[in-house]
Amino acid sequence: MQIACPHCLARNRVPDDRLGDAPNCGQCHRPLLPGAPVAVSGNDVHRLVAGTALPVVADFWAEWCGPCKMMAPQFATAATLRPRIQFIKVDTEEAAHASAQFGIRSIPTVVLFRDGAEIARLSGAMSAAQLTAWLDAELARGRPS
Repeated sequence: MQIACPHCLARNRVPDDRLGDAPNCGQCHRPLLPGAPVAVSGNDVHRLVAGTALPVVADFWAEWCGPCKMMAPQFATAATLRPRIQFIKVDTEEAAHASAQFGIRSIPTVVLFRDGAEIARLSGAMSAAQLTAWLDAELARGRPS
């Protein structure tokens, strides 16, 4: 399976049966599946999403947004509960062009990608349980992987 490093964006090949072994990036040696959200610049979202076969869930947020701040620890908890999904955070203030490209109209907005394409999105703050239930339902819909 190909996984883009959320830290340096290098593409890494990891055998499916080794995903549970905490694989590290061959280039920067940081964890490929850190179990926590990773801040990604707006310019790098497309490269990360296109470079990994794993599902990627992006939280589009802003520092001034109260609901975003409330959801941040829930998003982090969800990342620990779903270690085979890459969780990333995109600051809409820093990456206004990425927000426009993805059509982000309200925050927080969570976008789920699979095989380089958006498959679902949801706006509004939610708990870790709500987020993981939504992710599980969307990933189980039988879309090609």
